[in-house]
Amino acid sequence: MIGHFARNIRSPSVRPQRKVGMKSVVALLSARSIVKRLYSATQNSVRGLVDGFRTEPALRDEAVLVAIGLPLGLVIAPSGAWYAAMIGTLLIVLAVEFLNTGIEKLADHVTPEQHSEIRRIKDFGSAAVFCSLSLAGLVWLVALAVRCGLLG
Repeated sequence: MIGHFARNIRSPSVRPQRKVGMKSVVALLSARSIVKRLYSATQNSVRGLVDGFRTEPALRDEAVLVAIGLPLGLVIAPSGAWYAAMIGTLLIVLAVEFLNTGIEKLADHVTPEQHSEIRRIKDFGSAAVFCSLSLAGLVWLVALAVRCGLLG
């Protein structure tokens, strides 16, 4: 027994491989476990949304942008595809802001005092938000130009 254990430490590939049968795959992917994982993931997401909107002014501002953009996009968008792209860019802005907020909260938790490297990391997150806002602005301006006949 000791020889077998030592052999596995030196060369893990020598260890006998366990065959995975179709029954075990079906058991892993049972409808119950999939629904349970989806339910748990949805709970985590809703908790993050609620906490983010409750505590972060930037997230609330961008949520207002999405709320205004939903009906305004119907008027501006030249087509359904344009509308999807326009709203999609607003959702990207919101997602990037959530990621930036998460990075900032983690950085503040790790070291509450001022640190030049932490400042740089926060600045990178802010730059990412700026890029996503620029993308959204570009898409909305081009959609408006197409709607007004300024672009083909």
